[in-house]
Amino acid sequence: RASVEGERSNMSKPTYSILNNAVQKLASTRIGSRFFSRVARHLDRLFLKLSDGRTNMSTALAGMPIVVVTSIGAKSGLPRTHPLVCIWDQDNPEIFAVVASNWGQKQYPAWYYNLKANPRVTCSIDGQDGEYIANQVEGEEYERFWHYAEAVYRGFPNYKERVGDRDVPIMVMTPVTA
Repeated sequence: RASVEGERSNMSKPTYSILNNAVQKLASTRIGSRFFSRVARHLDRLFLKLSDGRTNMSTALAGMPIVVVTSIGAKSGLPRTHPLVCIWDQDNPEIFAVVASNWGQKQYPAWYYNLKANPRVTCSIDGQDGEYIANQVEGEEYERFWHYAEAVYRGFPNYKERVGDRDVPIMVMTPVTA
C-alpha cells in the first residue's frame, strides 16, 4: 500500500495512450458526453463485476482512475453506488476528490445530493473498500483540486463551460480513522 500511495502523491499529470486520449476527447464533446452519461456507469458496473472490483471500462478505455462510491440516497435512504473519476490529492495520498460536473449537464448529479445529505460513504478503489467523509471544498482548496482534475480528465473544462451559471462542486473524501 505504501508504494501505491507514493505513486499517487508523485503523480503530476498522467500519461495517456492514443486510445485513452481519443476516448477522453470524444467523451468531452456534447454528443460524446450525452452518450457516455447514459451508458458509461452501466459498462463500468459490468467491468467491475466481471473483474471482481479490480477494473472498469473508464480506466480500460480512457485511462482514468475510478472510485466506486456507495452513499445513502438523500430521499430514499437506500444505498446508491456510482463509479466516479478519482482525483488524488497530490499533498496527501490518502485523500481524493470527485467532481460533480454531471457530464456538463445543467443539473447536479444525484450522487452530489446524496453526499451533501449523508457525507459518510464507502469507497472502493482497486477492489479495496474504505470509509470516508465527503466535504465540499471552496476557495484555494477548490482551485487546487480543480487543477488536479484538469490533469486527470480533459473533459472537465468543457463541462464547466457548458453548465453555464451552475457551479461545479468538488467533494473531497477524507478517510475515517479508527
